[in-house]
Amino acid sequence: MNPDTNDTIGLSRRKLLAGLGAVGVASAGAGLGTTAYFNDTESFEGNTLTAGSLDLFVDYEASYDSDGTVVNQAETAAGEQDGTPAGMFYDLDDVKPGDSGHVEFCFRIVDNPSYMWACGDLSQAENGMSEPEMSVDDTPDLGELGDAINARLVFCERDEAGDFVEGEELVSGSLVDVIAAITGGVPLDGMGMAGMTPGDQAEYSEVVEPEEGESYITGPCVCLFWEIPTGVGNEIQTDSLTMNFEFHAVQSRHNDGTANPCVPSITTRTGEGFAKQEEFATQQETSFARGRFGNNGSSGSWEVAVGPDVGSADTENYVWSSGTTVPFSYTYNGSGNASFTLDGVNVGSAIPAPSGKLAITTKADEATVSVANLSLDLNGAPTALSGPDAISATNDGADRDITYLVFDTDAADVANAFTISGDVTVSLQGDYSGSEEGVAFDISVE
Repeated sequence: MNPDTNDTIGLSRRKLLAGLGAVGVASAGAGLGTTAYFNDTESFEGNTLTAGSLDLFVDYEASYDSDGTVVNQAETAAGEQDGTPAGMFYDLDDVKPGDSGHVEFCFRIVDNPSYMWACGDLSQAENGMSEPEMSVDDTPDLGELGDAINARLVFCERDEAGDFVEGEELVSGSLVDVIAAITGGVPLDGMGMAGMTPGDQAEYSEVVEPEEGESYITGPCVCLFWEIPTGVGNEIQTDSLTMNFEFHAVQSRHNDGTANPCVPSITTRTGEGFAKQEEFATQQETSFARGRFGNNGSSGSWEVAVGPDVGSADTENYVWSSGTTVPFSYTYNGSGNASFTLDGVNVGSAIPAPSGKLAITTKADEATVSVANLSLDLNGAPTALSGPDAISATNDGADRDITYLVFDTDAADVANAFTISGDVTVSLQGDYSGSEEGVAFDISVE
């Protein structure tokens, strides 16, 4: 696991091990009295209101087991995090089949009972291919390490001897699956119960009075256990990955526990040309959806399609109305199937598992194609777009105008269900030739 890769996710998306809280002080004085011809005064003075505090500390420890030797790999492999994002504390540069390890996170909250939330992020890189890898790996631009690692995220604690005691399991699967499950935020139950929906989880409220130092509030720790099975082969050679974790404490008083502080943010940007050629590592899409301006004619003249490629896509006809804005949505169900709906016309198809970026390409010939009001939902969680939420192409002359908007998603973001939705407007000019591919918008999946 190597942080030195150009494919890492910037911490601007999420702050690592961040504690949410604020400390404030307010004071107020009040005096009451009566004054009359006969007078007496009773006063109530020096009244103050002082805000409490909420400060999250995360104690962490990481270990790595290779050939039976359990070691910490860096000076900061164990410690306390408070404030600014922590740097890389788990830096393994030669993992191999049979290796395993763990990361443990324990929480101290000062000084209000709180709801705890966990979020995560992961990115992978191929880093070139050795000759043995080439014989078994036909994806030279996609890393496989995260998919090859078995992982479990569980509640945990240490007994009096300092050994781990595992509690209920939050999620298990490949490391990509585990991180994907918490990308949009997962509530942590103060009683260590797994599977809680937001609002049903117990607060972290256990008060600890240490012999030295101030008291704090705590609850169950969270442990990530990982292992590379011995059956994994050369497909992971030279691959690397980076994973980020983020924890939030949100005061539980006057709060029902449903507010998710982990709402993810995805960077978007626009450019000229075909998105798959300009933005995808392989310059190819694994699947697509398309709304094109055809003639609503016989077989082969479709206007709506979705699938792994044009030849095997599911298609339907649609009558466009020039200048009219209509809604569309594209949904991947997380289990190999996608659907595309344009103004009520729906198509669906099996597709390969998405592995990275998403994009929309607009194409205009003697026309204007505008896609606006874009929104992205990742695994049931609305996602903020850090960048443009609209793209358009317009042409009045030779050739087509081709533009794109790309969502900087990664493998963990798109491993589970996701939906892209928005509005599209096609406005034709009088001299449009009627070419079936001249006016269209595509949704491309890496």
